[in-house]
Amino acid sequence: MRFFSKIVFICNLSFIAAAILQLITIANEKKGTHGEAIILQPLVSTLVILGYGAIIINFIFNITCLSLFILKRKQPVAKWLIWVNFLFLIAQVYYFFF
Repeated sequence: MRFFSKIVFICNLSFIAAAILQLITIANEKKGTHGEAIILQPLVSTLVILGYGAIIINFIFNITCLSLFILKRKQPVAKWLIWVNFLFLIAQVYYFFF
């Protein structure tokens, strides 16, 4: 569970980076320049895949934490990490669905 929580956190950071890259790209297109924010295309692709897949992984993590809470089992992950990942899930749901 600890390793999974670290993977989820990294994916959530990639989500933020992918969203920022998308905003930069949209701003560049409005200005008329079509250059990319980062020249390294493999890095951009990796950030986008991890960032957009983060909602699925984050949802699984939060469901697992919720089930451990309902069963009154000890959480093997720090509480701040659970809360941060939950806030990321809310932001991801808003970003993708609204």
